[in-house]
Amino acid sequence: MTRPLQITVLGATGSIGLSTLDVIARHPERYGVYALTGFSRIAELRSLCVRHRPDYAVVGDETQAAILQQQLQSDGVPTRVLTGEGGLCEVAAHPEVDVVMAAIVGAAGLKPTLAAVKAGKRVLLANKEALVMSGALFMQALRDSSAVLLPIDSEHNAIFQCLPSGYAQGLGAVGVRRILLTASGGPFRDIAPQLLPEVTPEQACAHPNWSMGRKISVDSASMMNKGLELIEACWLFDARPQQVEVVIHPQSVIHSMVDYVDGSVLAQLGNPDMRTPIAHALAWPERIDSGVSALDLLQIGRLDFQAPDDLRFPCLRLARQAAESGGTAPAMLNAANEVAVDAFLNRRIRFTEIASIIDDVLNREAVVATACLEDVLAADRQARNGANTWLSRHGR
Repeated sequence: MTRPLQITVLGATGSIGLSTLDVIARHPERYGVYALTGFSRIAELRSLCVRHRPDYAVVGDETQAAILQQQLQSDGVPTRVLTGEGGLCEVAAHPEVDVVMAAIVGAAGLKPTLAAVKAGKRVLLANKEALVMSGALFMQALRDSSAVLLPIDSEHNAIFQCLPSGYAQGLGAVGVRRILLTASGGPFRDIAPQLLPEVTPEQACAHPNWSMGRKISVDSASMMNKGLELIEACWLFDARPQQVEVVIHPQSVIHSMVDYVDGSVLAQLGNPDMRTPIAHALAWPERIDSGVSALDLLQIGRLDFQAPDDLRFPCLRLARQAAESGGTAPAMLNAANEVAVDAFLNRRIRFTEIASIIDDVLNREAVVATACLEDVLAADRQARNGANTWLSRHGR
């Protein structure tokens, strides 16, 4: 009997991490948990370690590590606790690890995800920022290694399922005309644009279809999430920004589509539950039970589509602008957005000022065309400094 595949879950306490562990628990004969990481949710990480008994856990700093290690010892759990970026990279690249779920939100996930790629792992990519920040570097590292990259975002996973195996030769080679990224439109898709300055963090985080963390929920409300996905799709599928269109689809049943030159459009449908793409990527090219209920189209009754409104969603325009500029522009877009979203969640700015900060940073900071990792990280710092300068002048 072959041993279960050993899995590291980067970002285990978030919604993607928990969904991953749910799928893993349904198939104990196929998968084992090697390492779990969590930045600050120590109580939740402790509970997960007690249940899954990984070899390693990783937390943010030495103080947290000492507390968790003592707690796990009292629980009778032999998990060893590591810390920081070094710990993340160690459990991502460890020789005993077969699969890495890259689900750390934001720029913090870049280095451990790259470490997993360079170590030749099967990488399940839920951290879109890794590709947004360093797409050229990331894809080159993938080509230089034996790693397998499988997308976890429901949209990119849907596109992957709708493309033939030869798409790596370029979309034109397989007759693709367009990629259609679907978007729910978030909680503000029908609100009058003049009301957006007064919306609250609680309203922005109340997603109509998906259960997500606060940062990604705000990104969905601003449609920056879709802008980041546009950039990610260009790297994953070797597409030009002009080949990727965004379509608002409120029901979140069609997760994305591929339009072919012969007039065919292939779509992947399913209930809005992240366990579907997670199970697909874990078992690919096989299929396994994810725990997601069957889709009932008769109960849904209708599928609607509309174009995104630039007045309501300026972040989408800014993301496309960064994608077309290339170089370090996407890294700066991502960094400025992270600072702006954090400020909004802490009530330092209005919702509409998220786009104002990003626009200011993109217009002020110089883009480096050829980006090594040092260039990417420097652009990230530069954009964060620029966004914080804006906040010091205009924030509450």
